[in-house]
Amino acid sequence: MNTTVAAAMHGLGEPSPWVRQWAHLVAAGGAVLDVASGAGRHARFFASRGHPVTALDRDAAALDTLRDEPLIATLAADLEGAAWPLAGDARFAAVIVTNYLHRPLFPRLLRSLAPGGVLVYETFAQGNERVGKPSNPSFLLAPGELLDRVRGQLRVVAFQDGFLAQPRPAYVQRICAIREAEHPDDPLQALPLPCYELAG
Repeated sequence: MNTTVAAAMHGLGEPSPWVRQWAHLVAAGGAVLDVASGAGRHARFFASRGHPVTALDRDAAALDTLRDEPLIATLAADLEGAAWPLAGDARFAAVIVTNYLHRPLFPRLLRSLAPGGVLVYETFAQGNERVGKPSNPSFLLAPGELLDRVRGQLRVVAFQDGFLAQPRPAYVQRICAIREAEHPDDPLQALPLPCYELAG
């Protein structure tokens, strides 16, 4: 790949440590939705673990880098200016979102989780305007916003809201949360899952 093109393309590099940390909660072989996937660092990660993945992004060139991945289906779509591109009844064992925020999508993302499905979300938070980009308030989560978005709908496994020095200085907010399974004997129901918060 041309290095200039690669430098401008998002979704390259190693998977987020936050995503890797909670990947074990995704049901074996369960379908994964990677939203605003870019070149698919997380799509590739989950495919390497045997998950079929749907990668959504508006950047067709970025998605094209995934064309030879047999477990990854790509869909170029405008996630902000057009209708939701998937069938209304499509459900996934995990929905992954990193470095992306379009608030009107939250209800759709939550509805896309199957029972027992895992939401792993990580993006920039207020305060980031003091250390770099993005600095537009539209792209920065308010304190506790991810908790508010899932409250009453998902079970929170872990939550962080604060400052990270690595890989670059940034204010971030991230959550891992599960849609409760429909059957009380589901093994996930019995897990002693912690909930914690780190303030900046």
